Amino acid sequence: MGAGASLSICQSFSSIQVRHTTNKVSPELQFSREKSTFGVPLESLVEDAKQCGVPSLVIQMVEYLEVFGLERVGIFRVGGSANKIKELRQKYNQGEKVDLINDGDVDSVASLLKLFLKELPVAVFPDNISSGLLKTFQEHKINTTECIENLRQLLSCLPKAHQNLLQFLSAFLLKVATYSAVNFMTLENLAIVFGPALFK
Repeated sequence: MGAGASLSICQSFSSIQVRHTTNKVSPELQFSREKSTFGVPLESLVEDAKQCGVPSLVIQMVEYLEVFGLERVGIFRVGGSANKIKELRQKYNQGEKVDLINDGDVDSVASLLKLFLKELPVAVFPDNISSGLLKTFQEHKINTTECIENLRQLLSCLPKAHQNLLQFLSAFLLKVATYSAVNFMTLENLAIVFGPALFK
C-alpha cells in the first residue's frame, strides 16, 4: 500500500474520529469534569504532560510499578483494595499530591492504572481503529509481512496522544513480561488482562 493510500486511510479515520468524539462528550460534561483526571479525553490530560506526551498520573503509576511490582505474582490479574483504589482515584481527580509509596500497594496501583484506561471516554484503540485491526488480522493471517505493514499504517492513524500512551504502555508491559518466570504474567496473559481496558 502506497503513501497516498495510507494518507487516505488516516483521513477517513480522522473524520470518523471527530464525529465519534463530538457525539460522545457533551459540553456540560466536559465542563463539570474539567479538573478530573479519570474519564476525560487523553488530549486534555496531555496538555499538562511534562514528558513524552503521556499523562503524569500514568507515568507516576508505571514508575511505582517498575520499582515495586515487576516481581509481583499475578500483577494486573490480582485485584487491589477497592477502598484504596477509590481513595487514590479521588486524590488524582481532586488534583491532590498522590504519594503511591505510602498510600498505595502494587495490586491497588495496578488496578488503578487499568481503571484509568477503562474510563477513557475514547479507548486507546478507538472503535474505528479496532475494526481496522480486526479486519487486518482476518484478511492477512497467512501473509505476516503484509499484516505487519497494514498494522503499522493503522497505528499511525491513532491520535498522537493515543500513540504516545500506547508506546509508553507497550514498553512497560514488555518489561513486566520479562519477569514472567517470577510474576507469571506472560505477554499473552497481559494481553488478556489489558484487552478490555484498551478496546471498547
